[in-house]
Order: sequence, then structure tokens, then C-alpha cells
Amino acid sequence: MVLQFAKKIQQNPINEPLITQLVKAATSIGANYCEAEDAVSKRDFRNKIGICRKESKETMHWFRMIGSANANLKIEARELYKEARELNLIFSKIFRSSKE
Repeated sequence: MVLQFAKKIQQNPINEPLITQLVKAATSIGANYCEAEDAVSKRDFRNKIGICRKESKETMHWFRMIGSANANLKIEARELYKEARELNLIFSKIFRSSKE
């Protein structure tokens, strides 16, 4: 969904860095979760889940920035922000539960 959303954003000097940062942060969540599933130790797992947590928080930030810069996308950005927040809460719970 993030990639489809990013394609809707008008290309201009303000939006271009926001789009890049959003796509990097959002796609990093899935990549790091895949790595967490293949972790070689509990410590490695916790580290990767911690990265997922950080990237989901960063994704929330970029959705806020894009919503602020693009009034026509504010509602959709807000909905996607909520999804990123839910992921953040999930990863935070997993992170806290996996203490060494």
C-alpha cells in the first residue's frame, strides 16, 4: 500500500525527499521482519525487531510530513499513519517481551 500511495504524491522539490524517506523506512520494516524470522539468536531477533520498531516510528513521521505538505492526501496519509502506528505497537510489545 505504501508504494501505491507514494506513486500518488506529486513530484516536486518538497515531496521528492519525503517520498524517498517514506519508501525507505516503510520497506525496511518488512525486510527487517524477514531477517528477524531467520535470526540466529535471541539477541539477533531482538535487534531486528528493534529496527522494525524504529522504522515503523519513522514511517509514521513521514506520513505526517506528507499529509502536512499535501492537503489532498491528508486523509489517506492519516489512515496509513494509523497502520504504521499499529505495527509500531506490535513491534514494541514483541521487543519488550523478548528481553535477554
